Amino acid sequence: MSMRDNAVPVIIKRKKLVRGGGHHGGAWKVAYADFVTAMMAFFLMMWLLNATTEKQRKGLADYFNPTVPINRVSGGGDGAFGGDSVFSDRQMAHDGTGASEQRPTTVQQAQGAGGAEVADGSQEQQQFAQMARDVDSALQGLGGESMATQNLARHIVTRVTDEGLIVEFFDLDGAPLFAGDSATPEPVLGEIAAVLAKVFGLVTNKVALNGHVHAYPAMLRENPVWDLSLARAQAMRALLEQKGFDRQRIQRVTGYADRAPATEPPMSARNNRLELILLREQH
Repeated sequence: MSMRDNAVPVIIKRKKLVRGGGHHGGAWKVAYADFVTAMMAFFLMMWLLNATTEKQRKGLADYFNPTVPINRVSGGGDGAFGGDSVFSDRQMAHDGTGASEQRPTTVQQAQGAGGAEVADGSQEQQQFAQMARDVDSALQGLGGESMATQNLARHIVTRVTDEGLIVEFFDLDGAPLFAGDSATPEPVLGEIAAVLAKVFGLVTNKVALNGHVHAYPAMLRENPVWDLSLARAQAMRALLEQKGFDRQRIQRVTGYADRAPATEPPMSARNNRLELILLREQH
């Protein structure tokens, strides 16, 4: 009995093993949120690249360029930011640096607060510029005669290049120039031909006619773009001659297929267009 009372008590010590590392805080949540945000921004950027035009993308790039507060090359949107220079006539500025024409051309751009023309070209160039203004004014005048001619004016834009004055007329949604994928003119094209024959009859310069069509799927066995663009240009030439235009003034008729799209995507109906060019004398 005494030996049991004098025994040293046995102490059993159990250690608790903690597996898994315990709680690490919420740092991983912040990292995951940053990753998701970056992926969302990436896919948004890819969508914008696909959904915007070249001018709009250039405008966005100019906007985020900190070294160019006002860029005279491009804008990125519609209306007052229609993808052109903020000093262009198309912006209808009212501070003396814009112009008052509803459908301005390059030769009609204002040259400062006084509107003075830049006399840096030869006399022939100045004469052609004046002639281009007269032709464009005549087109605008015809566009205001009636509702029908106003609808025709929606198909037409003009611009001046080194080659000459280009009058471009193109398909609109619901109002094509040709029937389907053919070279059969719609009535609206005959009306445009009558207007152009009348206006271009005011001058004696030779003209050129270019045909353009939108792109077709690459998997087609026979792509019609070359034949179709030339056939449409020839159809327009025939219409002009029927409306009284002097055939001797037509210097060339060219089909450019889908090689020079006016806008993106290449299959847009806006790329179905014809160009009637009033050539400079040297051409």
